[in-house]
Amino acid sequence: MFHYAKVECARFKGVSSDEFIDQKSITTNIASQAEEAYNFVLRHINKGATVEGVYTVSRWEYPVKAIREVIRNAVVHRDYSLTGKDVKVAIYDDMVEIISPGLLLPSIDYSAMESRQSDARNKVIAPIFKRIGIIDQWGNGLKLIADELKEYPNIELRWKEVGLSFQVQFVKRNFVPTEKDDGGVNGGVNGGVNGGVNGGVEQIVKLVSDNEGINVSAIREKLPEITKRTLERYLQKLRKDNIIEFRGAPKTGGYYILKPRKNE
Repeated sequence: MFHYAKVECARFKGVSSDEFIDQKSITTNIASQAEEAYNFVLRHINKGATVEGVYTVSRWEYPVKAIREVIRNAVVHRDYSLTGKDVKVAIYDDMVEIISPGLLLPSIDYSAMESRQSDARNKVIAPIFKRIGIIDQWGNGLKLIADELKEYPNIELRWKEVGLSFQVQFVKRNFVPTEKDDGGVNGGVNGGVNGGVNGGVEQIVKLVSDNEGINVSAIREKLPEITKRTLERYLQKLRKDNIIEFRGAPKTGGYYILKPRKNE
C-alpha cells in the first residue's frame, strides 16, 4: 500500500538548501517512516549537558518530543492522493522544518494546540497507526507539542500552508548566522579561527557555541568519532587561541565561547 510514499530527509549546510551535509530517502513501509526520520533528526542536532547538584542533566537543543510528534502527524495525515509529493524533513543551522503533502484539516486549529483536537484525513490508516501506538486519536499530540515548547523559550514554532502542503518549523530565536570569512567557523567566534582549522575543531566550536557550559564527557558523547586524545589536543588549541575557555571546578565546570571585545 502506498509504495510511492516516502520521506526525504536532509541536513543542509548553513541556513539555505544550497549544499547538503547529509541526506536520506526513507522508502520503508509507512509504519516505520516516522521513526526513521526522527532518528535522522537526532543524528544532526546537538545534545548538551548541565550539572544540577550531583546529577548531570542532558538536554537537546530542540524540543525533540514535539518534533517527533510533528513528523508522525506528517506521515499519518499526509494527503496520499498527491502522489508526486513527499514528506520532507530538513535540518538547517537555524531550524528544523517538516513539510507534509496536503493542507491542514479545516477542523484543526494549530493556534489552539492545548485544546486536544483530533481528526484524521486517512480513515483507514489512522486506526492502524493507533493500534501500533504511533497515535492515540485523543488529540494529545498537539498538547504534547504545546507543553514541550514551554520548556524551550528559545525555540519558536511557525506553521503555514504552502501550495498544497503544510509546513511546520522549529526556529531558533537568537540564532547568529555564520560568517563566511576565509572558511572560518561560525559568526559567534567572529574570525577567531581562520580557514586552516580542520573540521574536527569546527565541530567542537559549533557544539560549545550552541551548548555553553558543555563538559568534556558531553562533547565526547556528541562527537564519538573524535578520540579522547585528539579531543584534548583540540580543546587545548582552542583555549590557547582564546576561542573558548573553561569555567568552574574541574569536575563540574564546562566550556564557553570567548566573546570578542568591541574595541578589537
